[in-house]
Amino acid sequence: MSDANRSPMIEAEGLSKYYGGFAACEDVTFSIQQGEVVAFLGPNGAGKSTTMKLLTGYLAPSAGRARIAGHDMNEDRLAGAAKMGYLPENGPLYDEMTPRMILSFFADARGLPSAQKRNRIDEVIGLCDLGSVVGKSIGKLSRGFRQRVGMALTLLHEPDVLIMDEPTAGLDPNQIGEVRAMIKRLGESKTILLSTHILQEVAAIADRVLFITEGRLVFDGPIDKFSADAENLDKRFQELTVAPG
Repeated sequence: MSDANRSPMIEAEGLSKYYGGFAACEDVTFSIQQGEVVAFLGPNGAGKSTTMKLLTGYLAPSAGRARIAGHDMNEDRLAGAAKMGYLPENGPLYDEMTPRMILSFFADARGLPSAQKRNRIDEVIGLCDLGSVVGKSIGKLSRGFRQRVGMALTLLHEPDVLIMDEPTAGLDPNQIGEVRAMIKRLGESKTILLSTHILQEVAAIADRVLFITEGRLVFDGPIDKFSADAENLDKRFQELTVAPG
């Protein structure tokens, strides 16, 4: 799809969040078009998670606006949330529930029609490969399977936009490969913004990079402009992290 035929699905316009005199993020502006997969990079404490929470409406900005599929997340959060799936880092799960139980609970909370509910739950169980653990309590699942449950909840209402904060954090290499493959498949039909510390993920998944440091966006461009090749990703990360002067 050409850029001319795509519409912005994730928009940050001068987003800022202040805690007293501390700027968690300041004047962050970017737009992500329909069908793009964008990696959000930066060192720890740079403002990635804060920016994502502002985009999703989980935090109110001190200044600026966030829009999801054209909906202002300050003024029309419910409409924006209906178009968005958000996977926070270490998102809360109910350990006493099974994956099927928690999916049913969230389907009811989102108001999925009963005629659609069972089929959609079965679809995300298959998509996230949860069939072997669907009857086990979540508290007994490995971190990899818990992450898959979180992903299934994110996809349950068939959102057009996915925002994922460190989706592969703490996973082993096999689990990382599985999650990467899933994100790549989802990127064929959805708009995705994901933060990550694993730079190889950027080259494997993303079309474009946003880089934030000390609360400010310092790079926004295609992956080949960020670094000429995967081997130089670490070097480029370090260059952008060092404050000028």
